[in-house]
Amino acid sequence: MSAPRLYKVLGLDGSARIGKGKWLLPRGSRPGEWMPPIEGELVACKCGYHLCRRADLIHWIGPAIYEAEYRGERIETDDKIVVREARLVRTIETWNEKTARLFACDCAERALKHYERKYPNDDRPRKAIEIARRFARGEATKKELLAAAYDAAYANAAAYDAAYDAAYANAAARAAAAAYAAARAAAYAYAADDAAYAAYAASAASAAAYAASAAAYATRTAASDAERKWQTEHLFEYLDAEVVQI
Repeated sequence: MSAPRLYKVLGLDGSARIGKGKWLLPRGSRPGEWMPPIEGELVACKCGYHLCRRADLIHWIGPAIYEAEYRGERIETDDKIVVREARLVRTIETWNEKTARLFACDCAERALKHYERKYPNDDRPRKAIEIARRFARGEATKKELLAAAYDAAYANAAAYDAAYDAAYANAAARAAAAAYAAARAAAYAYAADDAAYAAYAASAASAAAYAASAAAYATRTAASDAERKWQTEHLFEYLDAEVVQI
């Protein structure tokens, strides 16, 4: 029986999203070189290489996702594993600007019922998601995208505070930030039946928004946990697809 796949989320140039340093990237079909062994006691968030299991990945969405492997010692935490030696096996090519935006839209759309139940006559969040999907298909401009995002954000003041352009130079990085933000906000909306975060999820899906607010980190309730499980399974529908149909 083969071991479960592991993953690493990085910047597009292989840079760590938290901490310092760059990873050695795969080249074509060849894995990246093994990273230098970590010395000392492995401690989560302090000492060691951090990798994601399948269920962890939704917590760490970023611009580039790689399949990874390790050797030697490992320790486990709630949302990652920490290892002494690791390398990147391959780039997951199905995660890109287009699929990140589509995934963000899917997450946000599921949260719309929380907003529309409270504001049945306000279709701004729904329209923002529609335009974001059009943008992913090359059918809408960036100006339309940002206008829709701010329309959705104005639907609720709490959403507006968090809807701003992330400081990313690369479109794929912005899309990944949007996917991360929309997924977080959608899970929070499910946890609290919260219209504000449903509106924020829509604005995040349609703009390069980033969930800077700690409140966007979903409260761990049965509702949010169930939504995160759905998000994980749906994310892998994109990642495991040979061709993404949009």
